[in-house]
Amino acid sequence: MGRVGVLLLNLGGPDQLEDVGPFLFNLFADPEIIRIPFKWLQRPLAWFISTRRTKTSQDNYRQIGGGSPLRRITEEQAYALKQRLQELGQEVETYIGMRYWHPFTEEAIARIKRDRCDRLVILPLYPQFSISTSGSSFRLLQRIWLEDPKLSQIEYTVIPSWYKQPAYLQAMADLIAQELNKLPNPDKAHIFFSAHGVPRSYVEEAGDPYQQEIEECTSLIMQTLNRPNDYTLAYQSRVGPVEWLQPYTEDAIQALGAQGVEDLVVVPISFVSEHIETLQEIDIEYREVAEHAGIHNFHRVAAPNTHPLFIQALSDLVVDALKSPSLKLSQVTQLKKKVKMYPQESWQWGMTTTAEVWNGRIAMLGFIALVIELITGKGLLHFVGIL
Repeated sequence: MGRVGVLLLNLGGPDQLEDVGPFLFNLFADPEIIRIPFKWLQRPLAWFISTRRTKTSQDNYRQIGGGSPLRRITEEQAYALKQRLQELGQEVETYIGMRYWHPFTEEAIARIKRDRCDRLVILPLYPQFSISTSGSSFRLLQRIWLEDPKLSQIEYTVIPSWYKQPAYLQAMADLIAQELNKLPNPDKAHIFFSAHGVPRSYVEEAGDPYQQEIEECTSLIMQTLNRPNDYTLAYQSRVGPVEWLQPYTEDAIQALGAQGVEDLVVVPISFVSEHIETLQEIDIEYREVAEHAGIHNFHRVAAPNTHPLFIQALSDLVVDALKSPSLKLSQVTQLKKKVKMYPQESWQWGMTTTAEVWNGRIAMLGFIALVIELITGKGLLHFVGIL
């Protein structure tokens, strides 16, 4: 089989407070995160948004120790996966490719080339597929492969999503059961799944399967758990003025409080490791929302991290991938047939759905440009003397 590598893909996070600004710029400069029709505007807009958000984001990271634990935990997952595969008789080298911070995906690919890997399994640490997570990383990898002919020598396969993997479902059920069993009346607790949200347009316009996969995953976890508890699925972490997937986590918590729910067990459904969205947003912000809503028994289920069943799930995925026919990066969007990856559809004249969407985006860009000009005092309107 030759040298086998496993490339684990993840978002990345700032290691220290000084990294927050550059990390946010990298995030918002990704066209899969902020989808605009003019590529030349992507980086200036990313600079503007990241500059405006850096201080607030630094304050949030300060509350969890001054940086993200994501890199450390991902390294622990990679090591545990390597050990598990060795126990199964499969020698591999694991690599970590972060999308927006070190070690960047490009750094991981450089290591893979240096180690002369013959076969590679590309495994995103996102159970569910989304344009903005796995899709963005796949798009980057596809470009890297096209630009470097030497990479064609590596036989690789992609795992697009894996939310149905049995050991993963069992790991989640086990973690939820551990938290429920701490309560005096475990069957009375309300299980609250909180997933990272995406703009609704991703699902309705671009065909992102994320919402469908999250809903199905939640249902499968509850079936695996096999408890009588009521449960809710909501979406967190929205930014900007556009509509995101609903219900929003804070609204759903408030509604449950109004219904008289006393015990709330929160499950970070789309996250496989602790980071800012679990440690700060859920543990601090949403706990306060619950308190104000009258829910005083707020409990949070741990992310899988290096849970043995979760590591087993990853190892099973790798073993199965090595036995199966290769799935190429170019085939991922064909597999997710409705997904329109960036660059998006071209603008059309006339009263068409596409034209209306683009008209709205252009109007949004004009508004953003006006706001930037009012703040900076520089721009076209100042140049011509209107402002």
